[in-house]
Amino acid sequence: MDLGLRGKVALVTGASAGIGDGVAKVLAQEGATLAITARRRDRLDALAAELEATTGSAPYVIQADLASDEAPSAIRDAMTEQFGRLDVLVNNAGSSRSVAPDAPDSAWDEAMMLKFTMGRRLTTVLLPTMRAGGWGRILHITGILEPTTTNAGLAGCAATHAWAKGMSRDLAPEGITINCIPPGRINSEQILERLHPTEESRESFIKANIPAGYFGEPEDIGRLVAFLASPGARYITGCVIPVDGGMHRFIQ
Repeated sequence: MDLGLRGKVALVTGASAGIGDGVAKVLAQEGATLAITARRRDRLDALAAELEATTGSAPYVIQADLASDEAPSAIRDAMTEQFGRLDVLVNNAGSSRSVAPDAPDSAWDEAMMLKFTMGRRLTTVLLPTMRAGGWGRILHITGILEPTTTNAGLAGCAATHAWAKGMSRDLAPEGITINCIPPGRINSEQILERLHPTEESRESFIKANIPAGYFGEPEDIGRLVAFLASPGARYITGCVIPVDGGMHRFIQ
């Protein structure tokens, strides 16, 4: 199925591993003109080489740390110089942060930066080019909606959901849609190395929590991103759509 992404300019953040890597691969396979950004240049270059070998087109690489004050404007300037426009933004950078109930402000500030502020700032500086073109797709990769313990990162995700919902209503008349995708357990660096480092822990979690019976792959997120980024998803905005193998227990 041709999703109509050929020639659309897409930027994927946090593309050096895991979900960002999978999203970039699916968008490249769909023919999008791709830019990828993250902190680790070596991994971005490796992904760029792989995509050039498999699709015939190398993505534009931008090394940046989105936690820095200068990064959003630097990325905007690079995108403007290289492409002159942006059609699809995938905010994927950041990681979760479990904290103690009495965690200090510094822990909460860091988590909100990683899961809310970074995406908000980048979206804000890149939004004018979408508005100028009268078309755009903004996708936020967030986190599960049912915390099992105090998690400052998920508070940032909740802020992103609320912010994105409001923006979706403001920008819908301009042809710009905004949606959020909370992943479940995906075979990514964060999940396999930090949350579930052993096969035993993975099997135990799957048995207790995931009706589908397995962890998802980054490309499972990428396929939904590609559809929501397409012209065919024009009437879907302001939504939070989990990709989690049925892990969530309550109606969203």
